[in-house]
Amino acid sequence: ILSKGELQVSDKERHSQLEQMFRDIATIVADKCVNPETKRPYTVILIERAMKDIHYSVKPNRSTKQQALEVIRQLKETMQIERAHMRLRFILPAKEGKKLKEKLKPLIKVTESEDFQEELEMVCLIDPGCFREIDELIRSETKGKGSLEVLSLKDVEEGDEKLE
Repeated sequence: ILSKGELQVSDKERHSQLEQMFRDIATIVADKCVNPETKRPYTVILIERAMKDIHYSVKPNRSTKQQALEVIRQLKETMQIERAHMRLRFILPAKEGKKLKEKLKPLIKVTESEDFQEELEMVCLIDPGCFREIDELIRSETKGKGSLEVLSLKDVEEGDEKLE
């Protein structure tokens, strides 16, 4: 230990550590993703089973969040899964509003409400991967006059299904 600087880890310890990381990754994926048809979240157990089906192996030297994003990409090939959308509201000055709206259009998935009087106020759903890009665009174009507010980090349906 003193000469090489590494503590030897037993096989059982290493196995339990990898198992814990596997569970953590599945939990992160379950938190961030929904079924695109029903907009309902998946259970952790279902995600774990799907990860085993695609034979995903945990990399102990990478962070669980990085691996979770990688797992989402791999799971998209075998099952219906997508990142839950973020709900945002932005308020933009009227001058920059029209110009900025055109630049934001490709990044927005669903526009829920739009109000244009003295200023443009929009509530919309976006893919979480686009958040930084949208934030930078609003800051640079409005020079600090526009505001961006996160209403919810993930847009999911809760409760029982309505049967007709």
